[in-house]
Amino acid sequence: MTPIDALDFRLLNDFQRGFPLRADPWSAVGTQLGCDAGDVLARLARLRDAGKISRVGPVFAPNRIGASTLAAMAVPVADLPRVAAIVNGFAGVNHNYRREHRYNLWFVAAAADEAALAALLHAMGEATGCPPIALPLVEEFHIDLGFDLAPGQAWGRRTRHAVSADVPRRTLSAADWRLIAALHDGLPWQPRPYRSVADAAGLDEAGVLATLSGWLADGTLRRFGVVVRHRELGYRANAMCVWAVPEADVSRLGHQLAGHDGVSLCYRRQCDAPDWPYNLFCMIHGRSREAVEARRAELATAVGLDRLPHAVLFSTDCYKQCGARYRAPDAVAPPTATRSSLAA
Repeated sequence: MTPIDALDFRLLNDFQRGFPLRADPWSAVGTQLGCDAGDVLARLARLRDAGKISRVGPVFAPNRIGASTLAAMAVPVADLPRVAAIVNGFAGVNHNYRREHRYNLWFVAAAADEAALAALLHAMGEATGCPPIALPLVEEFHIDLGFDLAPGQAWGRRTRHAVSADVPRRTLSAADWRLIAALHDGLPWQPRPYRSVADAAGLDEAGVLATLSGWLADGTLRRFGVVVRHRELGYRANAMCVWAVPEADVSRLGHQLAGHDGVSLCYRRQCDAPDWPYNLFCMIHGRSREAVEARRAELATAVGLDRLPHAVLFSTDCYKQCGARYRAPDAVAPPTATRSSLAA
């Protein structure tokens, strides 16, 4: 594993949010780190090439543009590579993992609206022979969508609060959709990256910066900054921990759970599948399986979840991990479901 020094650590941890929205962001970052813009770009490029970051760019809040859901399939183990490749080939799939459960393939799917999302999931079932279950977000207790590399610090505490998933969806203009498309892969490694994005979207630099600032202010963007790959940074164990909680208690217990250190994500989801009774979810990451298991047990006891039906789904394989690819409602693209190789 390529070592990181103190400046690398600050780049990775401190700039996952609050990344400068100004014409010369690399210089602004360098000023905070005590180095120049060239060094910032060189370090980011090295971290990207080592697989430690995927991009520097926007992370949209769930369901603020388009519709999305967590979904799962029960796939015969021998058939997982084939089915995962088919799922990866559909536009709108941005994360796809194997987990230890009868429902062993878990992915996030996004589409322009609920009807398009339902059609997408149906098409996946037809193409794979494994109908997915959908688990739409109902209430979020902590979905910061960053990854705290210094657990126990204030970084992970300040944005935790319960938010209903039933929020108005932003109406986007054609220019907004062009900007989103231009930012799919993050900022380009250019001295004036926002101007390059503006040129690609047919906009002006000042307008791009104003739009991004507005989206951060109104919650359309959850954050803008460095997107890290936790596995490549040594956090190779992660488990999706789920409980079946009485509906009258799930909000209270979810809020309590989200307030503890070690919880990367925490939310309430809906599911009508008779063999999936779980409605409270949290993600726990660690450097070892034993550390994750120990923290899960501590959290369950602390919150009062230890006597409720539960399951622990460790991730064993990552078939796809990238930023969500949002498309304008009229930008319909057929799925490339015959793709034969797994996405990185």
